[in-house]
Amino acid sequence: MKRRSFIKKSFRWLAGLGLLTGLYSWQIEPFWIQFVHLKMPLRNLPDALVGKTLMQISDVHIGNSFDYQYIIDAFKEAQELRPDFVVYTGDYVTYEDNEQITQLKEVLKFVVKGTLGTIGILGNHDYGIDFVEEPVAQNITESLEDVGVTMLRNDAVEIAGLNFLGMDDFWGSNFYPEKTIEKYNPTKANITLCHNPDVCDLPVWNNFKGWILSGHTHGGQVKPPFLPPLILPVKNKKYDAGIKDLNDGRTLYINRALGCLRQVRFNVRPEITVFKLLKEV
Repeated sequence: MKRRSFIKKSFRWLAGLGLLTGLYSWQIEPFWIQFVHLKMPLRNLPDALVGKTLMQISDVHIGNSFDYQYIIDAFKEAQELRPDFVVYTGDYVTYEDNEQITQLKEVLKFVVKGTLGTIGILGNHDYGIDFVEEPVAQNITESLEDVGVTMLRNDAVEIAGLNFLGMDDFWGSNFYPEKTIEKYNPTKANITLCHNPDVCDLPVWNNFKGWILSGHTHGGQVKPPFLPPLILPVKNKKYDAGIKDLNDGRTLYINRALGCLRQVRFNVRPEITVFKLLKEV
């Protein structure tokens, strides 16, 4: 009887723990944003930009899969930090139909902008169904440009001596990375925006030296303690989240995403990243 009683109590305890974990993963962690503060040393950084801040926001995924009022609240909180630069690294929507364009425009009334510049690229979900609908990509591009975001589609822009290169997405219908990298300037400080980190393994980089800011993985969204994420939408499973030294003059940073495709996170909190710009020594 004692053994039977122990088993019953243990089962109830485990069931309760499982229920609490499920509620936490569904109702708490998906909305428990973390502002991650890091240093970004850059070669050729102008003296005037030393100490300035660059904020990365990625994968907001506006749509019907979760309450995106949370994104608006996060944008308001981010605005209080008054970043000098803001970069958006794609996946503004989880596209089903044109309702998501309307939803995105509502959220973009609260867009976070840098005092010196605001730059964005597209992610795979910004190309519509099966990532091949160019009119959807163009609508999203125009929606962001209308609120002051400089959108780079296989292009580059220099702002205050900082050269931003922006690629269209690896899985999208307009992926021409060579057009982007040909605008790399080795005499400038360079940052490439590239939604999918798998692009780092393609032979397209033309001896690029600088930082690459990506998203796409969401850090897996669910990561058991001491184990790798259960699911990562990349070929290179080393590209989960955080800083990756590519050992060739490139430093990759993979943002864990602000939004989510499905409302579940465990041990992978949503993030907004804030970099402090420094001279590389």
